[in-house]
Amino acid sequence: MESLNSASASLSQSDMTKLFIPYIKDFGKHYIKSKRVLARKAVVGESIQTITDDGVETQNKAEEGDYVIKNQTKAGEQYIISGKKFQKRYEFDFEMEGDYDTYTSIGTVWGIEITKEILKQFKLANEFYFVAAWGQNMVVKENDYIVTQEDFNEVYRIARKEFFETYSPNGW
Repeated sequence: MESLNSASASLSQSDMTKLFIPYIKDFGKHYIKSKRVLARKAVVGESIQTITDDGVETQNKAEEGDYVIKNQTKAGEQYIISGKKFQKRYEFDFEMEGDYDTYTSIGTVWGIEITKEILKQFKLANEFYFVAAWGQNMVVKENDYIVTQEDFNEVYRIARKEFFETYSPNGW
């Protein structure tokens, strides 16, 4: 596999799961989202660009039943999640004034830090792109985290700074 360093040269979600799921199962750590999130029902067709402290991560367009989540990090990054995934991963806490309500994560993730060694082993550039489960490019940079839910059927990136602002080891 050649190095990937631009949005035009992206790994597919299938390639990413084939590459990283076995690695995560062998070497990953278990984490829990330790901060509550703000969430609201998405407006069909609205577009959300996820911006972390280190720049644009990805974007997504809302479909019927989707939710917009706003993490309570310094960056306040937002992203869209399907209603089905939202119901599986979050539990209502309390209503707030305005559009957003507060929710607690009820799921956990398995993840790995993307180190120089992993990039070298998989012949990836220090910054590369892959197609996220929602069909849009997602950037991955050295020291970010690649995570998967308990069902191990997709992977996604969490920027390093935001990962440590929202996740804690699960203690298993």
